[in-house]
Amino acid sequence: MTKAIRVGVLTGGGDAPGLNPAIKGLVYRGSELGLEIIGLFDGWRSLLNPLPEVFPLNRETVRRWDRDGGTNLGSSRTNPFKQLTKDGEAEDRSSEVIENSEKLQLDAVVVCGGEDTLGVATRLAKQGLRVVGVPKTIDKDLAGTDYTLGFDTALRNVTEVLERSRTPAGSHGWVQIIEVMGRHAGHLALWSGVAGQAHLILIPEHPFHYERVFHLLSERLGEPGLSRGTSQRPRYAVVVVAEGARAEDGEMITIDDRHDAFGHVRLGGIGEVLARRIAGETPYESRAVMLGHPQRGGSPSPIDRIMGLLFGARAAEAVAAGDFGMMISARGIAPACDISLVDISTVCGQINSVDVERYYDTRRYHLKGIGM
Repeated sequence: MTKAIRVGVLTGGGDAPGLNPAIKGLVYRGSELGLEIIGLFDGWRSLLNPLPEVFPLNRETVRRWDRDGGTNLGSSRTNPFKQLTKDGEAEDRSSEVIENSEKLQLDAVVVCGGEDTLGVATRLAKQGLRVVGVPKTIDKDLAGTDYTLGFDTALRNVTEVLERSRTPAGSHGWVQIIEVMGRHAGHLALWSGVAGQAHLILIPEHPFHYERVFHLLSERLGEPGLSRGTSQRPRYAVVVVAEGARAEDGEMITIDDRHDAFGHVRLGGIGEVLARRIAGETPYESRAVMLGHPQRGGSPSPIDRIMGLLFGARAAEAVAAGDFGMMISARGIAPACDISLVDISTVCGQINSVDVERYYDTRRYHLKGIGM
């Protein structure tokens, strides 16, 4: 009897809807291909000493997982190449990952994550770990694929908030600022802003001018205090801004100066800065909302359920075929797209940014061809 291929699966970085469907797809297709799937808790932390418990996964265990948001295996932003010691020094503990994979008798590891988690997988692959990557991030900014798990659900969530923001904004005559995730790429801000009919959309790929923002608001709202009964002008404006957006003469706004294990600062606050500038330098009242983590919460959308199942199944096929050091890639419009493999190193040092020339009106600060 042929020995089953023993495969660990982990989810790293920020949680995203679509991860649990991907694990289900991996387990279901893997059961047909002779794979034994082992769940590893909390990302790369699961393969550092002391070795924690693992979670055997079968069809019955994951049968309902496609309905669940987040990740049932837990996640972390652990970087095995940069672990802090008690003295605060950075230590490379990547060798433990290799050793513990061997102790668990893993023939391969399926890694679900974004640029940082898959970047670790790329480096470990060079050290001999057999990995297959599954792309996920609500920012949709990974190179090598047109779709990443979590984007569609986050797009749905943000659009709903934009719709609900109109009620208080319209009642009080506010300029409502909605700050969404997007460190280097503005896909989520752009397309949620279009779907939610925001008046302005500000993205990281194109620095904005405060004076231009003020002018566009003035064109929409006119002079405040005039009778609204006969005016055809709207009473409010909604502005969507990605957390990584910045003014042409400014820097990205951060919550504090701390860095995570991958050297990233915590972005956040550009919405509040913009709201204060509007309130202080124009005649309009302004309010800011930073959506934060709830924008990637809740059950996965139909697209993320389908894409998760497809990605997981394709990962199982890659393992069975011995196609290691690869990442699942989707090309085309999800879910009717081509699912293939690309080298996992594709994600390193590259960003899938908004095609500004094709989609973004740099003068209007909006999608080309749509004026609102």
